[in-house]
Parts: sequence; C-alpha cells; structure tokens
Amino acid sequence: MIGIFDSGIGGLTIVKEFFKYLPKYQIIYFGDTARLPYGTKSPNLIKKWSKEIVKFLIKTGAKVVIIACHTSSAWAADFLKKEFPRLPIFEIITPGIKQAIKITKNKKIGIIGSPGTIKSGAHRKKLLGFNSTLKIYSQPCPLFVPLVEEGWINRPETKSIAEEYLSPLKKKGIDTLILACTHYPLLKNTISKITGKKIKIINPAKDLAIEFKNFLEKNKKVKKHLKKGKNHHFFVSDEPYNFKILSKMCLGKNINAKLVNSF
Repeated sequence: MIGIFDSGIGGLTIVKEFFKYLPKYQIIYFGDTARLPYGTKSPNLIKKWSKEIVKFLIKTGAKVVIIACHTSSAWAADFLKKEFPRLPIFEIITPGIKQAIKITKNKKIGIIGSPGTIKSGAHRKKLLGFNSTLKIYSQPCPLFVPLVEEGWINRPETKSIAEEYLSPLKKKGIDTLILACTHYPLLKNTISKITGKKIKIINPAKDLAIEFKNFLEKNKKVKKHLKKGKNHHFFVSDEPYNFKILSKMCLGKNINAKLVNSF
C-alpha cells in the first residue's frame, strides 16, 4: 500500500490527488492530529515524530511513504531517507518547486506556508539550487490552518486575512505562488480571487501525485508490491476536530478514521 502522512488532516488534499491520478491503489493515511501543528515545533522533534509515523506505516503495510507535510518534508525528509534506505520516500516540496520554475515568466516566485516551513528555508534553497537567478519571496500564514480546520473557507474574515498575507507578495510582482501547506489548496478559490489571473497558483499535491505515477511506470518492482483496491485505511493520533466536514471537502465523502494511541 501507499503510505501517506501529515501533521494533521490537511494531507487529505494529497490523498485527493492520489485518488485522481492513481485510483487503483490502496492508501494508508496517518494524520498526527494530537501533535498538530508541526509548523511551530523544533526540527529534532519533527524528525522524531516523523520516524515514529514511518515505522507505524511500514508495520501497517506501506511499501512506499509519501511525506504530505511541508514542515516534515523540510526538516525530516533527508533524515528519513537515511533511516530507511530501502524504503522509497517522497516529499511534497520538490515537485511543486519544479512546476513553479517551469511556469514562472518573470522569475519572481512567492511561497506561503506555516511559520516552521517558511523558517526552514527549504523551498527557497531548492528553488535557488535549480536556478540562482530567481527572486523568492516568502510569507508565513499562521492563521490559515485554524481557519481551514474551523471550516471557514468562504468567510469574509478569511478573505480579509488572506488579503493581509498576500498583499506584500503582490507588491513584489510575483507571477507564481506556491501553496506550501497541505491545508492551503482548500483556500485556493479565496486566494485566487485576491491574486488574480496573472499569478499562477501551484498546488504541489497534484505535482507530487503525477511524479509518483511516473516513478511507478519506471519502477515495476515497486509497482508490483503495491496493493490495489478501494480498501483504504485512515488513522489519526487524536479525535480530529471537524474531521467529517474536512474529509467531505477534500474527498467528497465522510471518512471513518481509526484512533491510534501509541506506536
């Protein structure tokens, strides 16, 4: 099975894209809702928790692991690949980065994410690693996750906060914006109304699903070991707030998640 984990339930936006581009394969999802948000935690703690979750996913049947969380991808991806050298591990950052570079015309790219993700500088470092002439502008948006968790997707208050966050990036003249948090695709309509048509919005979840699909086509042995079917499994580390509402927003249906108290 394909193992996907996130710091919470925002990673269901990743699951949505995997259902779309890889509909035949079974998925195990783990949302670390007890320790959300990761964006305000230390790198060492994120590494520790991420390792625990990967062990759980392997024990539950995962043959590959997708790090849906941008903060975990930033701080723990390289660490996890060293800890589990035989396990194919994919992070959410690189696919979106590649797409942003492909799309931008004026080489001005904006990044919005949690404080931890922005602080890590992972997106900036990778972007400049591919093209040192790019101009990168980052903006932490700490209120976006609680707004999504509350289900305030189309509220006037949410639009006002989004305008406040996005205004500095618009003034910089960006033409491409990376949504560097799994929750943010749920706010894409609100964000796009503020940014306008001239700014292209990158949802890394879509690019990750396409990249993984291409990986499977080139790696038949891995593909062979992945289970097929609709028997997906969803786990959380604490009873998630508004889980049914958010799962329906992401996947179009209510999902029953199993509670995992220990690893």
